[in-house]
Amino acid sequence: MEPVNVAIVYYSATGSVHALARAAAEGAEKAGAIVRLRKVRELAPPEAIEANPAWARHINDSADVAEATLDDLGWADAVLLGTPTRFGNPASQLRAFLETTGPLWAQGKLADKVCSAFTAGNTLHGGQESTILALSNTFYHWGGVMVPPGYTDPVQFKTGNPYGTSHVAGQGEPSEDTLQSARHQARRAVDVAAALKAGRATG
Repeated sequence: MEPVNVAIVYYSATGSVHALARAAAEGAEKAGAIVRLRKVRELAPPEAIEANPAWARHINDSADVAEATLDDLGWADAVLLGTPTRFGNPASQLRAFLETTGPLWAQGKLADKVCSAFTAGNTLHGGQESTILALSNTFYHWGGVMVPPGYTDPVQFKTGNPYGTSHVAGQGEPSEDTLQSARHQARRAVDVAAALKAGRATG
């Protein structure tokens, strides 16, 4: 059987979600998937970015990551979306990209893809779960197959979010447990996508 194609599409301002996305890519690749790691376009004005040294630094540090296109979504068997939480919702940069997916959706090219999401917020209980649930609304409209991490690995009992990997950025960089949670979430998405792909291949 052909390997599973995974698109990991994310927005990160200061690097936390970028770290989760890279860990998810590692997990998916270890599970045998072909991975496209893609960031969405930055929409914030330069003066806002330059006023935050961590934001400006991350722009430079992630310059080698390609920007997401609709082709990445059409190609993928599984899509993982990552975003910081903004008042309990996905960042506008990711939303802007998702709002361009109408043509693919209208052609039915987003249906039946395995979908999962991860996030980071600055404070504990700062909207991480509601951000993931808000992204789920997009997956529902696509007709996606929702695959959360649940409590399907011991690391989930350490990190505590069955909806999707989440990180409290105000506590520092993502811990190894959090990164392991992202790897597990991606592996789980690959496993389910592989089972679906195999089932379709056999008719």
